[in-house]
Amino acid sequence: MKHTTNGSLMTDIILETFKLNGLLVLEGDLLINDLGLTSARWKVLGALSNGPGPMTVSDIARMMGQSRQAVQRLSNEMIQAGLLETQPNPKHQRAKLMKLTGKGKRAYEQAMQKQIPWVNSIAENFKEKELKLVSSLLEKLISQLDS
Repeated sequence: MKHTTNGSLMTDIILETFKLNGLLVLEGDLLINDLGLTSARWKVLGALSNGPGPMTVSDIARMMGQSRQAVQRLSNEMIQAGLLETQPNPKHQRAKLMKLTGKGKRAYEQAMQKQIPWVNSIAENFKEKELKLVSSLLEKLISQLDS
């Protein structure tokens, strides 16, 4: 069996996305290393900062596209570091809600202050139309895989 033309193109997109993910994690780690954060912790902070409020580990994992176990391990570390705290979940006794502490909010804000000039310099190399197209295609692919 052979790939269709679109199947071959999609395979190329998937492989390039894997490479891009690796590069983004490395760049993110370098960008925020002096804040005592990693890209993985930054993603958890971002999920909680941009989410609807306190969330369960499972909710955060879904938002990040990560396993619940990986986010649980990160959350435990981040609680120990004073970046997150738990609160009771009225909907589920065992699944506590995670929320940012003041330290966690400050860490996320500091990370974003570093991200803004970095991402703006990268974005200068693209036309707005190109960025909108890539964003739209990624959203469509994620939607198809997430269903």
